[in-house]
Amino acid sequence: GRRCSRLSKLRIGVDLGGSKIEIIALERGGREILRKRIPTPHGDYMATVMAVAALVEATEIELGQRGSVGVGIPGAESLLTGLIKNANSTCLIGKPLRRDLQALLQREIRLANDANCFALSEAIDGAGRGAAVVFGVILGTGVGGGIVVDRKVLSGANAIAGEWGHNPLPLPGANDLPLPPCYCGRSGCIETYLSGPAMSRDHQQHTGQALGPAEIEQRATAGDTECAATLQRYEARLGRALAGIINILDPQVIVLGGGLSKLDRLHRNLPACCGPHVFSDVLYTKIVPPTYGDSSGVRGAAWLWN
Repeated sequence: GRRCSRLSKLRIGVDLGGSKIEIIALERGGREILRKRIPTPHGDYMATVMAVAALVEATEIELGQRGSVGVGIPGAESLLTGLIKNANSTCLIGKPLRRDLQALLQREIRLANDANCFALSEAIDGAGRGAAVVFGVILGTGVGGGIVVDRKVLSGANAIAGEWGHNPLPLPGANDLPLPPCYCGRSGCIETYLSGPAMSRDHQQHTGQALGPAEIEQRATAGDTECAATLQRYEARLGRALAGIINILDPQVIVLGGGLSKLDRLHRNLPACCGPHVFSDVLYTKIVPPTYGDSSGVRGAAWLWN
């Protein structure tokens, strides 16, 4: 099977999410030729593995050719055991996902964190095309990140490269205290301030209103000063957190993904929020929306065979 995978022009990517499994097939140049999505079998590991394998097989039958397979997951593979760790789809934790998929599909499978897949897609032919270092940010129900250097994912010595969401928020002020507890067992993690639910919680604490991020932005645009203040607090925190990344990685491009990346004002306002905290007299790093939006994860999984 390995020779076939190497020679095939077909790249198959699978995005294994908590609510949906999406599959994409790309020709060698990156043109999409097929895409499907199905609901993820909820909380059932074996049903999930069988569903992924069945989707791959159905895709290959439909296209009449066999391809390489990359899978993006909401977690990482332990370098010690080969089992899945840090997954917010908890039925995957402690399971030998790659080994099970390889047995079912009879070939080598490449597996990567979904934020790494997002960053890879945008670095290869998206908003970070041509950049030497790209940091891909996921701002959604959680906060994750991926690093791509010279068109290759940096996974790191512990398979956690890019996991900035579980660093402490830099320079917490009176507005940021007390430090919120995080599910990871620590307090004051970037994720507890910058996820979608965190923005809603912050707004509710300040105003008593329960609103989602999209509605907060709509109301701020219409002149609601309390909603505007919530977004300003969010942008100030995000600016400090990204400045920490820029000071270490110094990427040419930061691509914002996840549900909150749809807030247009972030791309306009973040350079000014980062700038004072970056150890430089000028900020050349571009902060941009993704070219492929919600599809970047699945495309990046296909590009794991690059």
